[in-house]
Amino acid sequence: MEALPPSFRPSLLTVVKDYINRAVRGELHLPPWWLRDVGGSDFRATGEEFLRLFVQIGGLQPDERVLEIGCGSGRMAIPLTSYLSRAGLYVGMDITRPTVLWCQRHISRRYPNFHFLHVDLYNKRYNPTGRYLAREYPFPFRDQSFSFIFLTSVFTHLLPEDTAHYLREIARMLRRDGRAFFTFFLLNDEQRRLAKRGCNDIRFEYGPGFYRVRDPAVPESAVAYDEVYLLDLLSECGLVLRQPVYYGSWSGRDDGVSYQDIIIVQHRE
Repeated sequence: MEALPPSFRPSLLTVVKDYINRAVRGELHLPPWWLRDVGGSDFRATGEEFLRLFVQIGGLQPDERVLEIGCGSGRMAIPLTSYLSRAGLYVGMDITRPTVLWCQRHISRRYPNFHFLHVDLYNKRYNPTGRYLAREYPFPFRDQSFSFIFLTSVFTHLLPEDTAHYLREIARMLRRDGRAFFTFFLLNDEQRRLAKRGCNDIRFEYGPGFYRVRDPAVPESAVAYDEVYLLDLLSECGLVLRQPVYYGSWSGRDDGVSYQDIIIVQHRE
């Protein structure tokens, strides 16, 4: 426990109780609760949901080279261990060191084609002591290294300069025939109509318009982007929509595919 920062340092009693609860539920392969920062969602169910989405709408194949930016404690990686073949590759990156250490110890040891990397990037909510700015971080991978790149609940915590830099780096690392799968909170006419009726789960009331935040004191706690602005930004980075946007239920839509809005992109031909 000494290696963990105070926010990740539970008592011995808490550790024992958590172990018993996971054992009873058959979840010893999942991380302890204090390493799961997933809002109100169910850790296992959300991972399984996104595996289905990666395959069904993202076209993920078992032998692909996959990069996850913002892997946390393996919510997406764990279900992927049962889908990616030995010919496939998974690399996960995250800014919270304790979650990466857990993944290295409990996933990589069993699945040698799964790798996890800690990057010490500043984020006011998730890593306030981070040494480097996300907007200046060069991802340590060669051009066109991955055929499938995904970020879930990451752009929803990044401000515009960081988002633009990530998109440029993703375009660089993505193979010409590859796909990238993102989730966002998108601001558009339908979302605004539903907001007036009080249907949005999150109220984005602060910001200049092309992006808005929930809490100006901690802007990265939740960030939404104007859809037209985001599509223009993708185009500037050499990326285009592969298929129409899959809108989420967060805005109050009855037909949401998931909770957040999903965008799947590819290189512009």
